[in-house]
Amino acid sequence: MYLYNSLSHKKELFVPNNPELVKMYTCGPTVYHYAHIGNLRTYIMEDVLEKALRYVGYPVKRVMNITDVGHLASDADTGEDKMLKGAKRENKTVMDIAKFYTDAFFADCQKLNIKRPDVVEPATNCIDEYIEMVQKLLNDGKAYLTGGNVYFDTSTLDKYYVFGDHDEEDLAVGVREGVEEDSNKKNKNDFVLWFTKSKFEDQALKWDSPWGVGYPGWHIECSCISMKHLGEDLDIHAGGIDNAFPHHTNEIAQSESYMGHKWCNYWFHVHHLNTDTGKMSKSKGEFLTVSLLESKGYDPMAYRLFCLQSHYRRNLVFSWENLDNAVQAYDKLIAKIATLKNEGEVDAAAFDALKERFVGALNGDLNTSLAVTALYDVLKAKCNDATKLAALADFDQVMSLNLIAAAEALNKKQAEEAAASADPEIDALVAARTEAKKAKNWAEADRIRDELKARGIEIIDTPQGAKWRKV
Repeated sequence: MYLYNSLSHKKELFVPNNPELVKMYTCGPTVYHYAHIGNLRTYIMEDVLEKALRYVGYPVKRVMNITDVGHLASDADTGEDKMLKGAKRENKTVMDIAKFYTDAFFADCQKLNIKRPDVVEPATNCIDEYIEMVQKLLNDGKAYLTGGNVYFDTSTLDKYYVFGDHDEEDLAVGVREGVEEDSNKKNKNDFVLWFTKSKFEDQALKWDSPWGVGYPGWHIECSCISMKHLGEDLDIHAGGIDNAFPHHTNEIAQSESYMGHKWCNYWFHVHHLNTDTGKMSKSKGEFLTVSLLESKGYDPMAYRLFCLQSHYRRNLVFSWENLDNAVQAYDKLIAKIATLKNEGEVDAAAFDALKERFVGALNGDLNTSLAVTALYDVLKAKCNDATKLAALADFDQVMSLNLIAAAEALNKKQAEEAAASADPEIDALVAARTEAKKAKNWAEADRIRDELKARGIEIIDTPQGAKWRKV
């Protein structure tokens, strides 16, 4: 499998530290509000990556954090804590907010067939780990205490901007909400490891530390949670492209300074979901959620397909028209699968040939667009239906589009509708019209058609025979 590595800025052959266990870490949500569908695009693509790794034979342990403290309104350590902001908005406690929106996040993931990571760790569970890391960085001269806060000293690094090829717009995301200059910093790039009571007096969650009562900075969470569950060597770290700077940049700085060696080999970044007015954001008022899509009649699987039709390293533009196109594509795909009959034996050679194309798409930097094409290749293949159904079920381990279940549900619905609309008298008239046409008795066929039309029945001639419906 080849993956684009944001750290080296090129596609690389994926070679895990230990092929018996791929260690994967993905940044989780800050649970102060619902996840919008732009956030969820990232989680969908990370889900595909994990499932693709498992599909091609790698065991995977995936860890994800839940940020329930420390993420300030600006990603550059200024402004109010997002969790406190959410608590004030809804007049609830921070922990009530955290539980409600954590549950809401995983409910959305379930609707989108996003697998729950093997380990999910709330940030508030790991205070001791943060304090231990901060203390060692201080002891090693990598951090300093000033103005009541502990800062990481970026001047101790050989290189700070490790993801240096990103667009200015992507880098600016980290300081998008108006950064005020912090006069405590020795260098403009330094960042907070631990805040104390000297700053943000109304902070809801605080803990004792060697530097005073306070709370951790946002960036240190992922470093410590990853090390706690995956050790000091990490194969893949994933997240949205807006995490590359400053969040992932700061993670690398503090982690490698703490350990004294390279931390993570592959960095996987998913690009933005934009609207025609720009990047999707919670700060712009009403935002698009899975629940909103459902309220408008959209199946979450159509949104998942919408995301899979585009490569993860390309910005994707959302519009209702584009989503409608995905709905049509999904419905047609399911309708075609529903016509397949699970009869006969699976042709192993044909199955393997189809699978080779699908795996090739995954191995080519997780090209989900080509993987979707591979689904259509199955339907067009010159093999029996049993082989096609086996291939589709196999590929859906990664695509997770409910292909077989949705087709079975469609067949059941159509059978129920047919049973509910059955009318022996109408069926007899339609059959009589068919016999009249066979006998070339066009006058009788037209008479029956007109009689049925007067009774509100439309006859539809198909290759499989005449059908009827009420109009």
